[in-house]
Amino acid sequence: MRRLFPVTDQTVTTDSGGRPLGAPGEGGEGGGAAQDREWSLDELADAYAYPEPGPGEPGPWLRANMVSTLDGAAQHDGRSQPISTATDMRIFGTLRGLADVVVVGAETVRLEGYRPARARAEFAARREAAGQGPAPAVAVVTASLDLDFSLPLFTSPLVPTLILTGAAAAPDRVAAAEKAGARVVIAGDGMGVEPDRAVRALAELGHTRLLTEGGPRLLGQFVAAGVLDELCLTVSPMLAVGDAQRIAGGPSVVVPRRFALVSLLEEEGFLFGRYRRP
Repeated sequence: MRRLFPVTDQTVTTDSGGRPLGAPGEGGEGGGAAQDREWSLDELADAYAYPEPGPGEPGPWLRANMVSTLDGAAQHDGRSQPISTATDMRIFGTLRGLADVVVVGAETVRLEGYRPARARAEFAARREAAGQGPAPAVAVVTASLDLDFSLPLFTSPLVPTLILTGAAAAPDRVAAAEKAGARVVIAGDGMGVEPDRAVRALAELGHTRLLTEGGPRLLGQFVAAGVLDELCLTVSPMLAVGDAQRIAGGPSVVVPRRFALVSLLEEEGFLFGRYRRP
């Protein structure tokens, strides 16, 4: 892996005159980029660290982690794994290792076979220093609570799974969720969840480092509500064609949301970008 942006003395090798080696006309290879090598989990954790909170109480920071092919497919045959890579999965694990809670839509839980987040020794010291528990909680966004509560996500999580739903959710499904050990959190006045209320409700529980892994419909709701702070996007050098969803779906926004590139890594043609809203 190598860092392409921001450009620093670690990303560009220069000659004695200060010119990038490998620049046009110099006869070098690789365009002056730093040496391609495998990064440690500590280096990845530093590269993806949450922003330091400002004065006063830290507010919630919602980041999304998604993968897309060159032609915009967020999945292949309904799953993201076929368009991913081992390094993408290491970053996936790193982002989880830094988060307080992983927010995910019910459909993604069903399609991807979600399991509870696990404690990892590589992140134990960081989490302890940040005042976090051993692993992030998983928060499932659902209006219907149409979930299989016999799955490990509910029966054997290290941290109790959260259910984000609306005040009008069916009482019998709420009771089933609570009986399975999940904590039900109301984040909407009707059947569904209001994205801004979901973020606030999680923050009130002490979860300020938020990570959403989709799916596309949930991410689209966060974008439309203006509560997404950061997008970690892996661009996979693949073409999937077909009719797979994009990384975000739903009604279009009135004006496209502008985000700024803050970091770009590369390995074997995969691009790993971080974008933040200004």
